[in-house]
Amino acid sequence: MMKTVLAVSLVVIFSPVLAAQAPREAQPAPAAPAGSAGIFKPSAELLAVLKAMPVPASGMTASPVALTDQYRINIVRRVKGAGAIAHPGNTEVHYIIEGTGTLVTGGTILRATNAGALAEIKDGVTRRVAPGDVVVVPENSPHWYKDLDAPITYLEVRFVAPAK
Repeated sequence: MMKTVLAVSLVVIFSPVLAAQAPREAQPAPAAPAGSAGIFKPSAELLAVLKAMPVPASGMTASPVALTDQYRINIVRRVKGAGAIAHPGNTEVHYIIEGTGTLVTGGTILRATNAGALAEIKDGVTRRVAPGDVVVVPENSPHWYKDLDAPITYLEVRFVAPAK
C-alpha cells in the first residue's frame, strides 16, 4: 500500500518535469482499458504540485492527472489572464475549483498587432466564473480567461477527437 502511494506521489510530482523533457514526437500513452481499476490522484497532492511549481511568464501551471491518446486531464492554475486560444480537434471541460474571473467563449479571435499584446475575442459571450461552475468549450471554439480577481484553479478535461 505504501509503495503504491509513493509511486503515485512520484508520478504526480515528476510528471510535469518529465513532460517538459519528453521529445515532441513522443506519443501519449494509451487510455486505461475498460474494466481497469481507474486512476486516483488525491486533491491535496495535485494542488501541492501546483503550489510547488514556479509560475512561468504565461502565468499558467498544470498538474497532470492523466495524459493519454484519448484525453488529457490536468488541474490548471492561472495567476493572470491569458490570450484567446482555440484548440483544433479538442473539446474541453473546465470545472472551477477555486478563484473567480471573467471567461469569454465563442466569437472570433483577434490576433494582437502590438508586440507583447495578447489575442482577444470579438463578439464572444462573457461570463463570470466561480467555484463549482462548469464550462464546456467545443473544439475550435475560442476561449479566453480575460480577467482574474485572484489566481483561478480548474480541472481541465480535454477530449482528443479522432483523426478524420
